[in-house]
Amino acid sequence: MFKQKTPLPFLYWVITGIFVLLFIYLLVKLFPIYRVILAFLWHLFAPFIIAGLIAYLLYPIVKKINSYHIPKGLAILLIYLVFFGSSGYAIYRIYPAMIHQLSDLQAQLPQLIQMYQDLVYQLYEYTSFLPEVVHDKMDHLIAGMETRVENLVGKAVNGFTKVFDMIVFLTVIPVLVFYFLKDFTRIKDYIKKWIPVKYHRDGSDLCAKIDKSLGDYIRGQLIVCFFVFLATYIAFQLLHIKYALLLAIIMGLTNIIPYFGPIIGAVPAVAITLTVSAKLIIFVLIAVFVIQLIESNLLSPYIVGKSIAIHPIAIIFALLLGGELGGVIGMIVAVPVLTILKVVVSHVMAIRMMKQQR
Repeated sequence: MFKQKTPLPFLYWVITGIFVLLFIYLLVKLFPIYRVILAFLWHLFAPFIIAGLIAYLLYPIVKKINSYHIPKGLAILLIYLVFFGSSGYAIYRIYPAMIHQLSDLQAQLPQLIQMYQDLVYQLYEYTSFLPEVVHDKMDHLIAGMETRVENLVGKAVNGFTKVFDMIVFLTVIPVLVFYFLKDFTRIKDYIKKWIPVKYHRDGSDLCAKIDKSLGDYIRGQLIVCFFVFLATYIAFQLLHIKYALLLAIIMGLTNIIPYFGPIIGAVPAVAITLTVSAKLIIFVLIAVFVIQLIESNLLSPYIVGKSIAIHPIAIIFALLLGGELGGVIGMIVAVPVLTILKVVVSHVMAIRMMKQQR
């Protein structure tokens, strides 16, 4: 009377899931081996990747201007000058102040660590009833945190003060962006030649879906992150928080990471404020909370919208995996990669369903 469902599809998905988990496990375990290769490839291709991303984000604006019967070359030149002119001015104004604050933070680090040690001793007094093993663990944890903070600040200062590398990097990117914008259509046509003709239609549909989901997400996130940076900077300046510019940049950048980003960004602000005034922490937390409330309830729903439409559990898993593989950078790229995979899988499944119906 009832047709018994075959267990093969279920078995197929179980085996696929096992292989995916094994692949992820191997990626994590073998990461130290291919880390050097990835670092070399990143240094080599980073200008091309960043320039390609900038061109990808700017091209719709160029296309829109071109639709008003303005020549494409003039539209590219206009957007090019506006974008890099404003970016260059922002770097000119922000970069020296950021270097100064980083250097000052590195110089003040011993005093900050001493203040934290005093706070730890007070914490010991409040937790004197706990076993000695717990105190030993706390010592080990705090010592590890001190070493990591010193290394992180040192790397940041050294990285930002490599003037020659930065000049080369910032000189190459504008040139690449110009050629990417100028030859955007030709690059697409060239890539199309390498795809078999029978896949052209499906490939175009897939690229359009990826562009819709990924493009809207990235553009929206950049606008939201800029708001978080600006609002945080204004709030911290009003509260007279030390290193306000540096902390605001951290808050803006980490806000790209869903769920965990605001927490990661707030930790340095709270840690630095703790050394100044315990009462001031309350105002810092209120400011961060209000900014995140506006961002999550007003800006993100309207600017970013439902561009990714992925379940939070899947996003959190992708963030944890990205953090395990690539740290903060891995967490930043985790959601865009997941978005692309989701669109690809949905597209492939839709094609298979259409073929089965035929």
